[in-house]
Amino acid sequence: MALRYVWSVVCSGAPRLAPLSTAPATFEQRAAGPVTMLRRGAAELARPRFPVVDFSNVQEAYRSRRSWELVRSLLVLRLCASPALLAHHEQLLHLSRRFLGQRLFDKLMKMTFYGHFVAGEDQESIRPLIRHNRAFGVGCILDYGVEEDLSTEEAKHQEMESCTSEAERKGSGTSKREKQNQAHQAFGDHRDGVISARTYSYANEAKCDSHMETFLHCIEALGAASDDGFVAIKLTALGRPQFLLQFSDVLTKWRRFFYQMAAEQGNTGLAAMDKKLKVAALQESVAKMGIASRKEIKNWFTAETLGVSGTLDLLDWSSLIDRRTELSKHLVVPNMQKATEVGVRLMVDAEQTYFQPAISRLTLEMQRKFNVQKPLIFNTYQCYLRDAYDNVTVDMELARREGWCFGAKLVRGAYMAQERARAKEFGYEDPINPTYEATNVMYHRCLNYVLEELKHNAKAEVMVASHNEDTVQFTLRRMEELGLHPADRQVYFGQLLGMCDQISFPLGQAGFPAYKYVPFGPVMEVLPYLSRRALENSSVMKGAQRERQLLWKELRRRLSKGSLFYRPA
Repeated sequence: MALRYVWSVVCSGAPRLAPLSTAPATFEQRAAGPVTMLRRGAAELARPRFPVVDFSNVQEAYRSRRSWELVRSLLVLRLCASPALLAHHEQLLHLSRRFLGQRLFDKLMKMTFYGHFVAGEDQESIRPLIRHNRAFGVGCILDYGVEEDLSTEEAKHQEMESCTSEAERKGSGTSKREKQNQAHQAFGDHRDGVISARTYSYANEAKCDSHMETFLHCIEALGAASDDGFVAIKLTALGRPQFLLQFSDVLTKWRRFFYQMAAEQGNTGLAAMDKKLKVAALQESVAKMGIASRKEIKNWFTAETLGVSGTLDLLDWSSLIDRRTELSKHLVVPNMQKATEVGVRLMVDAEQTYFQPAISRLTLEMQRKFNVQKPLIFNTYQCYLRDAYDNVTVDMELARREGWCFGAKLVRGAYMAQERARAKEFGYEDPINPTYEATNVMYHRCLNYVLEELKHNAKAEVMVASHNEDTVQFTLRRMEELGLHPADRQVYFGQLLGMCDQISFPLGQAGFPAYKYVPFGPVMEVLPYLSRRALENSSVMKGAQRERQLLWKELRRRLSKGSLFYRPA
């Protein structure tokens, strides 16, 4: 399986972790030890004051850009704001290609949309942009932006073939999975309704191996151009999605059973980590259900999992799966060195909710193994989900208990329309927050929790992936209040290439770890990506309008100062 091998190049083997302990953390444990505290104290005495960032200072925001690039940005953003153009953009691209021919069409795209949103076609052509941005304080999250140009019917056929058993396809067997974790023909095209995330369709294992090689080339390319970058990967590119669906179903049912037992014991209305089950009552309930004998149940709960409390929480409950599956043994092979040697870290993208429990769990297994000295692997949390806060708090608490380094990317989410339609069609609870405002509240709640934990944990890190200036300002205020200095390099900021330069570059030039999500690939093969970027810009009109105003302001400033031919240095 390609998934096994791609992890094999992430980093060298890690020492085994201590057994799970549910004892409360001491102050020294939460502070990462007295030596760390002494070092941090000395660093605070030497460090400069917390930087002030002015997002309205256009001269600083666009120091890295030549005037013709500002004009191109204005043109592209303005075209993205045209409903009529967007409604027919695929037809227009097709006609342009036929009229101009492939060579002139490629040149046109590189002068406009492609040049604005994409770094280049291959490993060599992307290096100048990565190094240029790095010189102005902005790092790189590299992503191979190629997608297959499948018809809707082809995508649906591949989905059903890869997500169901032969018996299910022939109608001779029925799936026992929850509705949410079943494959459905009507939603077989993952691209439908998705405007801000790349998607993969499973073809065969050879194709997965090809995707794996692409990810390895990304690691090599970024390592050659930068000493502190990330590579974004999607686990649906590396294996049969049927496994992700089935594993997600098991994990979802396991957690739901815990919540059901918690409700029976009066633990309602509490956050996930606040729910506690009395073991004696749980054993009795499980025995009555006929799930296991009393003797078997007794062996489930040992002093290692319970301590002396006589209760267990969600992590104790989840550890029962850990001890039985030993999942990480099936995903790891020796000699894991490439990414570490070249200074690259992996960022695992979030995907649809029917895949996500398995994706998060597989990512967590890798974090356990490799995030020993620092976070090498980052998981992604979509804050438009109702259970986002529970997911973040549970995983961060697990990292604290087991002693590995927590790494997270917080995003709002990319599959809202598709998730809502699917839930409504098949009659399960909508997993998405009811409004955009509720999603903002959830994002800030999750972010605030992580930032407060970072204050006590010098080895945990978070990527704030947001184009929302209010969210970035909120993050800066909380960092200053909590004493999290950018020199600590615990809080990162990320935006897409071609969007929100007025956020990324002022942050980077002020000393904050700022990154651009940088796609690359041949022109024709990244057209699906470019289509989504155009649609995404149209869906965030308020932010795009402010960006256009700032671009005009900088162009007028350069014109009045006689620096229209300014060259970044």
